Amino acid sequence: MPTTNQSWDPDGYARNARFVSDLGAAVVELLAPRAGERILDLGCGDGALTKKLVELGCDVVGVDASAPQVEAARRLGLDARVTEGERLAFDAEFDAVFSNAAIHWMKPADDVIAGVWRALKPGGRFVAEFGGHGCVATIERALIEALRRRGIDGGALNPWYFPTVEDYSARLARRGFAVRYIALIPRPTPLPTAINGWLDTFAQVFMAPLADDDRAGFIDEVRETLRPDLCDGDGKWFADYVRLRFAADKPRD
Repeated sequence: MPTTNQSWDPDGYARNARFVSDLGAAVVELLAPRAGERILDLGCGDGALTKKLVELGCDVVGVDASAPQVEAARRLGLDARVTEGERLAFDAEFDAVFSNAAIHWMKPADDVIAGVWRALKPGGRFVAEFGGHGCVATIERALIEALRRRGIDGGALNPWYFPTVEDYSARLARRGFAVRYIALIPRPTPLPTAINGWLDTFAQVFMAPLADDDRAGFIDEVRETLRPDLCDGDGKWFADYVRLRFAADKPRD
């Protein structure tokens, strides 16, 4: 996860976004980890899923760009390191690279894929899930429109990369990966707190140009724009997630 204009508070993340790791079971199943395998968890966050891989008997290294998240992962007893996903320096070290809900924060997509390729042993696999085309489109539009009303180009601030199946498949293939499975999966996701908590956790980059005394009003404005689409009659909020899930293999030869 990036550090520029976006900070990651482990306590706030656990409170507002624990669903991210809780909903990672399907991509872990696609990974099909085997005891004794050496696995790189790319964008490990606070280590919640990393720990599950360790409990399955894997030798796991977690990397994340956020020092506070890495420290939280280390408190779980994990081998976690502060490393940006676009600058992986591993060389033919891992049987698999796994990632959940992180790659959409890494805009130089080809640099990420190249680093994963280098990190994998021949015959290794790259299995991940992250935001795909259309992910949080309603939220993104509301943020950008609220900034436009303030004379700010919100599109230029957008930190997210949400590719289509065709885009990401082509990038994997150009690097040499054999794509075994890839799909876009719409997943409207209930939020544990109101949309304010989601915005506080994930949309900090959009609020970076705002004066401190405008931020609360900005969040309230965005919330009310989103209410008709993302809040049900009982006051329960959800986010309009779309996930890109894939498994790709590095050939042995």
